[in-house]
Amino acid sequence: MEKEAKYLQLTALLREKILSGELKPGEKMDSENELAGEYGFSRQTVRHALSILEEEQLLVRRRGSGTYVSDNRRTALENRTRIAVVSTYVDSYIFPKTIQGIENDLFERGYSVQISFTNNQLERERIVLEDIISRDDAAGIIMEATKSGLPNPNLPLIETLMERGVPILFINSYYRQLPLPHVTLNDRLAAERAVEYLADAGHRKIGALMKFDDGQGHLRYEGYLNACRRLGIPAGDQGTMWLDTEGEKNFSDYRAGILRSFRDCTAVFCYNDKLAFLLEGLFKEEGIRIPEDISLISIDDSELAELSETRLTSVRHPADRLGAKAAENLFAMIRNRSFDGTYEFEPEIVERDSVKRLEEQ
Repeated sequence: MEKEAKYLQLTALLREKILSGELKPGEKMDSENELAGEYGFSRQTVRHALSILEEEQLLVRRRGSGTYVSDNRRTALENRTRIAVVSTYVDSYIFPKTIQGIENDLFERGYSVQISFTNNQLERERIVLEDIISRDDAAGIIMEATKSGLPNPNLPLIETLMERGVPILFINSYYRQLPLPHVTLNDRLAAERAVEYLADAGHRKIGALMKFDDGQGHLRYEGYLNACRRLGIPAGDQGTMWLDTEGEKNFSDYRAGILRSFRDCTAVFCYNDKLAFLLEGLFKEEGIRIPEDISLISIDDSELAELSETRLTSVRHPADRLGAKAAENLFAMIRNRSFDGTYEFEPEIVERDSVKRLEEQ
């Protein structure tokens, strides 16, 4: 086992040097003896590691000349025409527009798209990632992280794809533990703008209804706190309610805690339109009127914002534009491995009827 660990360690080290460009395509490798002395491994260990990298098409042996860094892997990746798209959900809320934006852009560039969804479940994400690894035919991956606010056992699978040199771009949410680019709404700033909007309407008791298992929830809560503290509004203790994906599905089970959290608030900032829609329904059952008794503001500007009994003021999610931008940036990453695909959309608020100006009283 110790010997196996050594050759795997050397394989990973040399692979990283090749994929990062430290060892360049066409560059001749040191001899087995030289590599053994340089890294402190036996010649047999070196030979085993080089054989694995040759099987991965990262190295090529030329009889009578030596071993060279191959550019076949990069060429093979660039010649592929399938993009894997992994989304938490596909058929509802803002997701169809985002997927459509991705598909339209990639189709124009000559790519086909394979869409998988995880339903925001770690086990389904694992199955999807293992399938992508086993197929080994994707030119690139556009992915939405699953429960990105929590520790994730699937990160080694993504790291395997990274080691293979497959370009990966995250949308909406991402794993902060991985050095990968993302195309998202600027979630911190979106929350700050929402709180500022409420404050401009005269609200000083602003609650927050957040999701803790999605990374956006943490970023939006940071923005909420930043704005409250900058404006001198008490926040961070009472007036905050956290739910996870299961809590969202079983919203009514948390009725007592929700009502207790927001009993002294004049307004609530909601993680997204889904939670705002559910909160409005709960308040209606309790005889609490929107916005006469309490104001609501949320993020995403989805169809739910218009379907609510009181039309929701909401921060617009770029949806189809985000999908198109993700496709554009992934294409650039495929063509230029040093391209930084990260892009964050500036938030804008869509005003409707769910926020009351207190000075009107």
